[in-house]
Amino acid sequence: MKLSVVIPAYNEEESISETLRSLYSTLKKYDIPHEIWVTNDNSKDNTLGVLAALQQEIPTLVFETNKGPNGFGYAVRYGLERFSGDCVAVFMADMSDDPEDLVKYYQTMLTENVDAVFGSRWIKGGKVIDYPIIKKVINRVANFVIKMMMGIKYNDTTNAFKLYKRETMEGLKPFLSPHFNLTVELPLKTIVRGYSYSVVPNSWTNRKYGVSKLKIKEMGSRYFFILIYCFVEKYFSRGDYMKK
Repeated sequence: MKLSVVIPAYNEEESISETLRSLYSTLKKYDIPHEIWVTNDNSKDNTLGVLAALQQEIPTLVFETNKGPNGFGYAVRYGLERFSGDCVAVFMADMSDDPEDLVKYYQTMLTENVDAVFGSRWIKGGKVIDYPIIKKVINRVANFVIKMMMGIKYNDTTNAFKLYKRETMEGLKPFLSPHFNLTVELPLKTIVRGYSYSVVPNSWTNRKYGVSKLKIKEMGSRYFFILIYCFVEKYFSRGDYMKK
């Protein structure tokens, strides 16, 4: 099963080299057939130049520039419309996600034959490193609200780092979210539409370089919009979008 790893990158010239080298060496170590798909989201720094140089040493690296519209969700969706694998993971460019966790996701999908694999940083075996306290409080409150409204047990919906089979991803279209709310749309649609999934512990490490692109204040209403959409679909769509 070929794995595609979609990575959105905006002004990540300081982080992207370490991220991609670590990812490639790990997937190669486990002999996992793969492609690393990077969407350069119209970066204003030298991200594009760094990617061009890295392509000389990472044969599985593919990248394109999303000329617009731009934003996290658009960048991820750009890759999700173009990847070539049998399954696809969303992975961050800032070294916050661990390639070893991705291997665990992949092996879980193979052994359990599930439609998706979700990580959780908040179950036994999961961990966060240098997580800002304000973001942690907001994260736990937001995920609690999602759990209560949607009637689910999963407790880390807002984390982007997840793995989906190609057929699952096709079944989640059309995508609605142009921003970070895509991280909520994908797993909630997966659950609401009846796709099978497993949850495994994963880790998260705060970025070393640059600044986070997530602006919590302006994202609140966008997260809420997607939550309400998925709530309405679950309780009022009469199963029209369920897995066939």
